[in-house]
Amino acid sequence: MSDHDRSSRGDAPLGVFDSGLGGLTVVRALRQALPNERIVYLGDTARVPYGTRGPATVIKYALACARHLVGRNVKAIVIACNTVSAVAPDRLRVELDIPILGVIEPGARAGVRASLRGRIGVLATSATIASGAYPRAVAAESTRAEVIGQAAPLLVPLAEEGWTDGEVPRLAARRYLEPLARAQVDVVVLGCTHYPLLRGVIDSEARDLLGPSVGIVDSAVAVAEETREFLRTRGLHRAVEDGGSLELLVTDVPKTFELVASRFLQMTLPDVQQIDL
Repeated sequence: MSDHDRSSRGDAPLGVFDSGLGGLTVVRALRQALPNERIVYLGDTARVPYGTRGPATVIKYALACARHLVGRNVKAIVIACNTVSAVAPDRLRVELDIPILGVIEPGARAGVRASLRGRIGVLATSATIASGAYPRAVAAESTRAEVIGQAAPLLVPLAEEGWTDGEVPRLAARRYLEPLARAQVDVVVLGCTHYPLLRGVIDSEARDLLGPSVGIVDSAVAVAEETREFLRTRGLHRAVEDGGSLELLVTDVPKTFELVASRFLQMTLPDVQQIDL
């Protein structure tokens, strides 16, 4: 590839998709790590949640999202959804001639690096825990590390409702962290893109139960850092320093869309386009 071709490819947008809006926490982390990238985000809000679907259906939906982004000439795709990252990346890589990055492996790698005793707790949705994806990803990094998974489904509606502090989220976080405390983990991986919105109460309760040295790994930050390194080493990073851009695509616009999306993104929303898949 010539320098001109590499520069042209680097200027292409980065595609990101999720079953809904939770993946906007990944977009937020990507914009912090890669402030000059042009990002196209696709939220399949008409079919959310994916977590209750079977693997074949999740793969079918994921392929539809990814193909739409490929049609917009993205240079790589970040799967900003733990459910999809658990079952679909290999199929997407086979079907599509484009780099595919998920959120589970970066989170697992960050968890292994942060753990001193090799006891890694994972908070995630029931579907992600049931998939066994985090234990597999951790085992690929370290044969000595052990994963203790804990489904934390109530944290998703709390994040979407903006109920991120106070007694209710604190008690919910504590309930889910207590089994991890009994297992004596020294790192907790936030294995759902909704959970960073509850980082404050999770941090506080984890320190109270596990001690001040417990590590908290945000998989959104981990995937953003790995995406930055991936684009840099392949000469696909965008060299123009203009602050980048963000385009939001959704398959449905729920009544609370603007409020929820701005909560996850923590910025003024750009124009939103509704699409059909």
